[in-house]
Amino acid sequence: MPQNSGAGHSCILKDPSMLDSGDHLQGMSVRTTQDNLGTSFLTDRQTLSRESLSHDLEFSTHKKTKHAQLDCPEEALWTTRADGRVRLRLDPCCPQLPYTVHRMFYEALDKYGDLNALGFKRQGKWEHVSYSQYYLIARKVAKGFLKLGLERAHSVAILGFNSPEWFFSAVGTVFAGGIVTGIYTTSSPEACQYIARDCRANIIVVDTQKQLEKILKIWKNLPHLKAVVIYGESPSKKITNVYTMEEFMELGREISEETLDTIIDAQQPNQCCVLVYTSGTTGNPKGVMLSQDNITWTARFGSQAGDIQPAEVQQEVVVSYLPLSHIAAQIYDLWTGIQWGAQVCFAEPDALKGSLVNTLREVEPTSHMGVPRVWEKIMEKIQEVAAQSGFIRRKMLLWAMSVTLEQNLTCPTSDLKPFTTRLADYLVLAKVRQTLGFAKCQKNFYGAAPMTAETQRFFLGLNIRLYAGYGLSETTGPHFMSSPYTYRLYSSGKVVPGCRVKLVNEDTEGIGEICLWGRTIFMGYLNMEDKTCEAIDSEGWLHTGDTGRLDTDGFLYITGRLKELIITAGGENVPPVPIEEAVKMELPIISNAMLIGDQRKFLSMLLTLKCTLDPDTSDPTDNLTEQAVEFCQRVGSRASTVSEIVGKKDEAVYQAIEEGIQRVNANAAARPYHIQKWAILERDFSISGGELGPTMKLKRLIVLEKYKDIIDSFYQAQKK
Repeated sequence: MPQNSGAGHSCILKDPSMLDSGDHLQGMSVRTTQDNLGTSFLTDRQTLSRESLSHDLEFSTHKKTKHAQLDCPEEALWTTRADGRVRLRLDPCCPQLPYTVHRMFYEALDKYGDLNALGFKRQGKWEHVSYSQYYLIARKVAKGFLKLGLERAHSVAILGFNSPEWFFSAVGTVFAGGIVTGIYTTSSPEACQYIARDCRANIIVVDTQKQLEKILKIWKNLPHLKAVVIYGESPSKKITNVYTMEEFMELGREISEETLDTIIDAQQPNQCCVLVYTSGTTGNPKGVMLSQDNITWTARFGSQAGDIQPAEVQQEVVVSYLPLSHIAAQIYDLWTGIQWGAQVCFAEPDALKGSLVNTLREVEPTSHMGVPRVWEKIMEKIQEVAAQSGFIRRKMLLWAMSVTLEQNLTCPTSDLKPFTTRLADYLVLAKVRQTLGFAKCQKNFYGAAPMTAETQRFFLGLNIRLYAGYGLSETTGPHFMSSPYTYRLYSSGKVVPGCRVKLVNEDTEGIGEICLWGRTIFMGYLNMEDKTCEAIDSEGWLHTGDTGRLDTDGFLYITGRLKELIITAGGENVPPVPIEEAVKMELPIISNAMLIGDQRKFLSMLLTLKCTLDPDTSDPTDNLTEQAVEFCQRVGSRASTVSEIVGKKDEAVYQAIEEGIQRVNANAAARPYHIQKWAILERDFSISGGELGPTMKLKRLIVLEKYKDIIDSFYQAQKK
């Protein structure tokens, strides 16, 4: 398909967002001091009144665009150019007129200007920034980027942990006509170089000296890079074109408000404003181009499908800790927060090493999202604490959870709970939720990877429903959502209203490849025409590569990935995930299970054991978790470390695992689905080991390569 193809015309609305300043700012004041953020984001040592704000913003140019004419470019549904435009998927199922990020934020000011937008800790105390302050700071950041030479359709790359500065940099980038590009903090210098070069980053924002060192190492290979801004620490020495945040904010004073307004007014909803890079498990990372319309439409309708409330009804409180370079966290924390006036509170950088629960207790979120591994770790921690508790407390918890789980499984939609269920919740479960920081949490979400049935049932036993969302970076996050009103256990919810889905190449069980259409669909992969053509067909449908089925009520159930589907040498098609889940359910000592057998005569499996994590690095240690030790004791082993079991081939544990796998085999649909050989690895899978991606998704190709010798030994033995 040629790059400029695409049937039909589509009228793209110019940004008509800017009403007269008096229409939005009457009675609104912006209260700030220099100390608010511990840095000079707002350098005026004064209270900013309505008059001073209006004077600072100078909205005269916006009045001219209030009645802007429609622009109707003839564009394709996709592009691979950073400065390209696309034809938006405007049709009866998605009637909402498109608008820009700036308009979304500016309209939020009228409703939420005085509300707390961002919460963060400085010297052990929580401080807050209002939406009015947030908007002003974003404009100052935008002017700073312009002064440093940010060019239209070039990127500002952000390499740092979640923080107000990350948000200000992202919004400021869009206001200045640039493209926000997040880089994972765990990325190597080489990975940073690939992304920064591919997205033509003019500026890179980093949070620490450690991240700065990565950029200094590769700067000579980045022809578009003009400056680096560091905000978390001061550089150890003065370096040319490296600015502290304080220095950077002063630079913006030289750019007039009129100059910035002109850039804002020229922006179109069908232009790229965000780049999200895929993890690159099968080659170089792909830059997923998201338009302003992708962001504003999904922030509104995707979140509505998840029952996120506007602040007029109830201000949502969320904790930001998942990587913002991933679309799930970025759309949920950053863009949805602006759309509905949520209060976003930032966790500490060591959140996933143990401090997250402290933040949750202090903040008490109303809505929370975690990748499956985060929920699994919470589950394992509760199980460890329970194992160490006294007999009566442990029995009380088990009783309360079993009563509640039975009620939630048999009557999932009933608000009328039996007396015993209400008593169990009052006496036991409410206290557990309070300890976790979920006392006020009404919606708990997960996404980015499959979740085991064991984990979902565990939390149901705590009276915590885990609502799934399904989507990709290429769908700006959620294309399917679960909520209190659209929930079915093990499903990914229903399609977001205004979006479409179809299954292609369905088998006899109704399982086919999931294909998606709607305003969530991305613009294309940056500089990758061949990959874009593979993903988007001639009719504009996105082929996800995931397989699933839809029930009669429209609930989606993910069954696997086309590329993960194991096709044995005998021609049997074997989806690995259900078998892997069955093994983990049967054997609570198992942390990860990966099925192998593509083009092989039989199935085999790699197993890892549940172990504790190093609190400083989050790397797996040699020590077994309490749950794993309990399993060992139950089967007659005294082992407390992985090395004791694997190094000495602990007979009791190996025999118990073999028996568990035989039970899984007994429930298999047919003989080709049986696991015939298996091995326990000496170390659990991890991000640092390369087996897991930043969102804890299993990198199957990496595992196949890394443990090739062990895998080959399964099949070499067969030949002898």
